[in-house]
Amino acid sequence: MGKHRSLRGKVIVITGGARGIGAKTAAALREQGAKLALGDLDQVEVEKTAAELDALGLPLDVTDTRGFTAFLDEVERRLGPLDVLVNNAGIMPLSPLDEEDDVSTRRQLEINLHAVIHGTREAMLRMRPRGSGHIVNVASMAGKAGFPGAATYCATKHAVVGLSEAVRLELRGSGVEVSCVIPARRPPPPSTEALRAAVFIPIVRTELASGLGEAKFFKSLQPEDVAAAIVDALRRPHFDVFVPKSLDAMGRITRLLPRAAGEWIARTLGGDQLLASAAHSSARSSYEARAAESAPSVGTDGDS
Repeated sequence: MGKHRSLRGKVIVITGGARGIGAKTAAALREQGAKLALGDLDQVEVEKTAAELDALGLPLDVTDTRGFTAFLDEVERRLGPLDVLVNNAGIMPLSPLDEEDDVSTRRQLEINLHAVIHGTREAMLRMRPRGSGHIVNVASMAGKAGFPGAATYCATKHAVVGLSEAVRLELRGSGVEVSCVIPARRPPPPSTEALRAAVFIPIVRTELASGLGEAKFFKSLQPEDVAAAIVDALRRPHFDVFVPKSLDAMGRITRLLPRAAGEWIARTLGGDQLLASAAHSSARSSYEARAAESAPSVGTDGDS
């Protein structure tokens, strides 16, 4: 295994950096001596988080492509050339697909997918000429399986995984690294280690998970767990960043099960209803309201 790379002095940008995984990742990277820039739609909160970490905090609407580009330009003007971009911003509204309105669908596509595509492209344009850099795209186990009550969210995360895989191949030999982060629940006890990957529910305990309960045998991740995995991927570059690490081997084994068997196990453990049951939860209402206001540049008629 090669020597770990130092992150000291590296210019690292994190979208959705005001809270949750973004904020915890920033804190972990600050301990590594990185020069941080946090972007978030919530200007007050991102400036507060940045001040606590001695970082640069700027307002950022990731759905505004020109604004996103200008944000990166400003970061490079103030901190230096971009070394790492962490595409972390995302939302997860919950409802059955036939109850989801088109505004919500477009909002998820703009924030969770289009913004990641644009950020990744911008990073490639800045990093490839220098022959160095690292792009980190935060996906989800929802990018590897389907979960009722979150169909559009699953679609966006599947797309982020595919985007990351394709860009990794496009950048082969360029000196620019790509990592795709797949958070999921902690693994079950040894007696159930042969369960299909579909029973892993994409829950990290941030505001995004408001109102979601616990499936049988599983424990939710904390944002710090994901942050630590991202730091490790930057210090020892690798593409697949499963959180927890054992999820990769688990998935390889359980994909051998017939689909019907995997779906039966998911139903038995309650994994098939964890997201769907929270769709109309009162405990989730404040998050859903904030998510609904999270993309001011996304219009109802397709303008952005």
